[in-house]
Amino acid sequence: MQNIELLVASLEYMESHLSDDIRTEDVAAACFCSKSTLEKMFRCVNNISVHEYIVRRRMMLAARELSARRDVPILEVALKYGYSSHESFARAFEQIWNCKPSEFRRAKYTELFPRFIAPPENGDEYMMQRRHVDISELYDLFQERKGCLFICSDIKHMTQINDISRKAGDLAILEQMRRLTAVSGEEDVVFRIGGDEFCILTAGSDRAYAEQVAEKIRDMNGQTFEYEGTQVPLSLYAAVADVQSGARYEELFAGLHNAIRECKPHQKEA
Repeated sequence: MQNIELLVASLEYMESHLSDDIRTEDVAAACFCSKSTLEKMFRCVNNISVHEYIVRRRMMLAARELSARRDVPILEVALKYGYSSHESFARAFEQIWNCKPSEFRRAKYTELFPRFIAPPENGDEYMMQRRHVDISELYDLFQERKGCLFICSDIKHMTQINDISRKAGDLAILEQMRRLTAVSGEEDVVFRIGGDEFCILTAGSDRAYAEQVAEKIRDMNGQTFEYEGTQVPLSLYAAVADVQSGARYEELFAGLHNAIRECKPHQKEA
């Protein structure tokens, strides 16, 4: 099985078994490859282990359910995603969201960890260049909001933060998400399109409003988050993008990434 085919098969299997008790060995067996082959390919392409991906996807789906179904007991959600107790679920949840499930229910839900998808069959080199995620669950909303503006954001010097530790990088992404959620309007939608790349989909075409939100994001540059007793400064790029939300999925996805890339030379480092 070629790398792209193996990646597609593994992602499809994991996505359809997130509520089951699956391990890396199970995914490898379903894809007719060895555990080491699957793990090596998955880490090389996605910079994350198969197990980590499963846990993060489960916790994102669990978070969505906690937010949407506030009357459902937390233990019921825990059992659905393979955890036998409230305590074990809460530990796993806090590792991803940095808060307890009960605390999360009081917050505004954000698409923190969308599913990965395989890129087009343009060769292994293309695969290694960009991690692809799936925002197709939001695509109906994009269609409804044709003409609405996006505000795109990326973390400055993310490599340096990841050099501190992987956990510090995860906390930086959570802080980025919180900042975008804090400045977004009631009808705006915050979602993730890449490793440290987020967007806000506004509810209208008012550029002055969108520019004001982007400015609020940049105004927080230099503020810190805490990692193991140390205050780590965090700064974000933020730019308004007039991407055609009625475009095809691939064009929309590429347009959002391009908007982030194009804003970087024009925003001073902080």
